[in-house]
Amino acid sequence: MSAEKPLKIKEVVDILKEEQPDLSITTVRFWEDQGLIKPMRTKSGYRLFTHDDIERLRYIIVAQRDHYLPLKVIKENLDLLDQGLDPRRPDAPATSMAASNVDEDEETSPEHRTHTPAPARRSGGAGAASRASMKLTRQELLAQSGLPESSLVELERQKIIQPRRGTSYYGWEAFTLAFIARKMVPLGVDTRQLNVIKQAAEHEVAIIRHTVAGYRKRESQQKATFDLAELVVQAHAALIQVVLDHSEPPSPR
Repeated sequence: MSAEKPLKIKEVVDILKEEQPDLSITTVRFWEDQGLIKPMRTKSGYRLFTHDDIERLRYIIVAQRDHYLPLKVIKENLDLLDQGLDPRRPDAPATSMAASNVDEDEETSPEHRTHTPAPARRSGGAGAASRASMKLTRQELLAQSGLPESSLVELERQKIIQPRRGTSYYGWEAFTLAFIARKMVPLGVDTRQLNVIKQAAEHEVAIIRHTVAGYRKRESQQKATFDLAELVVQAHAALIQVVLDHSEPPSPR
């Protein structure tokens, strides 16, 4: 590959579509705008991609698709690689959304990463800080998640995905939901069915709100809310496993 001539953007996208079927020229251009890649340019302005550029794109795809890393973190990792340093590889363990909720000084076993997902902690180290600071425009949300705009419109109509309160920007929770919605479609789940999950979340939040209403101090209410939210999410994940273990699988269609 290294001896081959540089490729044009369409040729690169065609190659990488084997690994990321919904990759588009628009997405690659967006990554370039964000400074993640810097392809050569011909005198006519056409982009030319080398083998190293293609490997860089593969890194971005894996880090974003499989490990939910925001582009800001991916860029920081790529900058470290450019300096000859060795950041955590995107295919290394403990980089998923669930695992990144664990403080950096905590040991994270494979069992913990797999079975105890939790919401963002109040002081959860770099991972929580990256999520808290994520601020995406609508175009960035679509480009980073790969979700079709028609699906985003439907999810917004159902108030599943919404901008942060009082702003026009989307946060990490919107990105996570958009990413998950896109991943569910090939598995046969219509994005509209996320409304069932939303309704379950609303019932769980109602339990939390009712419980903390008895606390007199606002600080105590806030702490109890976050603590209960973590426990409810863990209980929800465990109960899904219980139901799966004790129910009959559907007959093949």
